[in-house]
Amino acid sequence: MIPSILPTYNRAPMSFVRGEGSWLIEEDGTRYLDLGAGIAVNALGHANPDLVAALTAQASQLWHTSNLYGIPGQQELADRLVEATFADSVFFTNSGTEACELAVKMTRKYWTEKGENRSEIIAFTGSFHGRSAAGIAAAGSEKMTAGFGPLLPGFTHVPFGDHDAFRAALNDKTAAVIIEPVQGEGGIIPVPDQCLKGLRDACDAVGALLIFDEVQCGMGRTGKLFAHEWSGITPDIMMVAKGIGGGFPLGALLAVEHVAKVMTVGTHGSTYGGNPLAMAIGNAVMKTIADDAFLAEVNRKAALMRQKLEGLVASHPDIFESVRGTGLMLGLKCKATNADVMSAGYKERVLTVPAADNALRLLPALNIPDEDITEAVNRLDRAASALESA
Repeated sequence: MIPSILPTYNRAPMSFVRGEGSWLIEEDGTRYLDLGAGIAVNALGHANPDLVAALTAQASQLWHTSNLYGIPGQQELADRLVEATFADSVFFTNSGTEACELAVKMTRKYWTEKGENRSEIIAFTGSFHGRSAAGIAAAGSEKMTAGFGPLLPGFTHVPFGDHDAFRAALNDKTAAVIIEPVQGEGGIIPVPDQCLKGLRDACDAVGALLIFDEVQCGMGRTGKLFAHEWSGITPDIMMVAKGIGGGFPLGALLAVEHVAKVMTVGTHGSTYGGNPLAMAIGNAVMKTIADDAFLAEVNRKAALMRQKLEGLVASHPDIFESVRGTGLMLGLKCKATNADVMSAGYKERVLTVPAADNALRLLPALNIPDEDITEAVNRLDRAASALESA
């Protein structure tokens, strides 16, 4: 008999009832040091007092009215995002997947309005853009798409990092290029700054739009508000989610004016997108993360954590191969099976997140205390030692 919860997850044998900062706590009081943060979602840790206060205050006033009416918190958060980024306009969603759906719709509507027959979107192997029809078609991998055909047409996939294949695929019929500035599910693989610049130049040369998926790598995760800022270039469309809600379901689609303006009344909508509860949280998150001093601390903590992880890799050459990533979006490329390392970590009460290419993702809260960074690496060290002696 099928369980009452659809069995689409291979769940770890833990269940948490409380969170405090970088810690998750089971009902019996067992504490785990959380280096996953809900997969880069709990950007300010668990039960952050500022977010609790914002949500509590809004919950006592108004939860939902629908987008048939004005929602003041939407205007406030949209203005914050526009002021802090390349974008001129924002649409609020409940998730990154929904932001991907709108990115595809907006791209196709843009070219339709221009009277040009462009619908092909170039994407890259190893990518992850959500699990909707457009999301899995954009990713294109067998793992994501098997059994779900026919797939949404209009996507061309090129090998990640293969410049020749990309140049061969790009032409004056290309509608857009979509890419994660740092691949998350793909194994914590940053796109070099010069490659992002090259993508921008290539898109401009043929008139194609450039879409950045910053669902996982955005919102301060790399030490800038958004990862693409390190390269000095900007996209036309950007998908945002995860960290922007600090644990509350919230996503956004950001776009420049000449693209955004094609989405007129009736072309898109969302029942819950931009609801007052989400907006209260999103504004509180932005007030904290979109601050130079906060981002400077993210970079300092990232340097500390990377230094300690490099030492961990050097101490356990049979378990780990390398450290990669940027900011507090770090990966441990494993020589041992990443699932075994993760399981060994569970025994030491430290939580990591698996990824492709036999990597483990380390995505802690951006405000993780220094002592928790030290403790986390110590626990990973004990886990690696246990594997070596097994």
